[in-house]
Amino acid sequence: MTAPVTPTAPITQDVHTIPRKAPEGPTNLVGLRREAMRDALIAAGTPEKQAKMRVNQIWQWIYHWGVRDFDAMTNLAKPYRELLARNFVISLPEIVSKQVSSDGTRKYLVRIAGGHEVETVYIPEEDRGTLCISSQVGCTLTCSFCHTGTQKLVRNLTPAEIVGQVMLARDDLGEWPQPGAPKDETRLLSNIVLMGMGEPLYNFEGVRDAMKIAMDGEGIALSRRRITLSTSGVVPEIARTAEEIGCMLAVSFHATTDEVRDKLVPINKKWNIEKLLEALKSYPKLSNSERITFEYVMLKDVNDSDEDARRLVKLIEGIPAKINLIPFNEWPGSPYQRSSNNRIHAFADIIYKAGYASPIRTPRGEDIMAACGQLKSATERARKSRAEIAAEVQG
Repeated sequence: MTAPVTPTAPITQDVHTIPRKAPEGPTNLVGLRREAMRDALIAAGTPEKQAKMRVNQIWQWIYHWGVRDFDAMTNLAKPYRELLARNFVISLPEIVSKQVSSDGTRKYLVRIAGGHEVETVYIPEEDRGTLCISSQVGCTLTCSFCHTGTQKLVRNLTPAEIVGQVMLARDDLGEWPQPGAPKDETRLLSNIVLMGMGEPLYNFEGVRDAMKIAMDGEGIALSRRRITLSTSGVVPEIARTAEEIGCMLAVSFHATTDEVRDKLVPINKKWNIEKLLEALKSYPKLSNSERITFEYVMLKDVNDSDEDARRLVKLIEGIPAKINLIPFNEWPGSPYQRSSNNRIHAFADIIYKAGYASPIRTPRGEDIMAACGQLKSATERARKSRAEIAAEVQG
């Protein structure tokens, strides 16, 4: 039995998820930030004066060209490639299965170390291609409307397992550039959203390091404005996200009173709406972001009244924001129903007239259980009945 977390423990270092022992064998270069890669190369025998140059070379092979074999790194001498092969690997998680929705959405079941599985979703749109990635196996939270929230937390993903999802998707999309081919600025995978399985801010260091790799200009090279981190409201880590990652922020808000939010998003009992909004007010300025996205799932007769819409507008006053209205994506055993289209549009109209963008998200990938709030890996299912879930919500 693990010891409880003490109040002074760092919030992202949950004792239930800290690896007990570092794995033995060759070091995986994927997931190492530049400084850590440099140190690892020096420890393996790279002359210190050459280390920075070697990091640059290897970094480009892995993250720009998508190379997994040291022998293919042709600007490195053969003896040095052999040294790398003896000491390191370039290892990614494994795609177990891929499902393709009728709307083109792709859902990948990805196996990571220990045999655990997470889900990753690619959503193609006219002007972008968005990859929804996971940060934990299961979830720390128990949001009652979310299918992932019915799966117990197993562990945090490592930086390699997080950025590895991006690399696997690029593999599947055939998006790595080819040496000698004309440069193509068109991106099939142009955006990342940390909205998959898990609460990203309960795995802060892993998420931060993976996103720093994704944003590095000599590799995957995604702008920080093309990365959105979604949190349910881990208040102490919000300012840190602005300072150390600087990406766009989305908040799973979903209710306009503490009474309702306590049931929908139980983390609200720890950091209520007032505390959350106070932390959000300074985020755009700290991160140089344009605005915060408030995610609001539309649940019939729960949070979808005109009064809720007016209260929401009043709550976010003074925060540069847009409101993403999300028609509830139903899943087996769910205790909720989706608001009607008329109700959703009436809610959106109140927000729009108050001066806020209020797009209604088009559900994608529902036929393969890939829509928002539906992700849950088959091997970790809790298999709870509708009655059991409803009882938990009411309790």
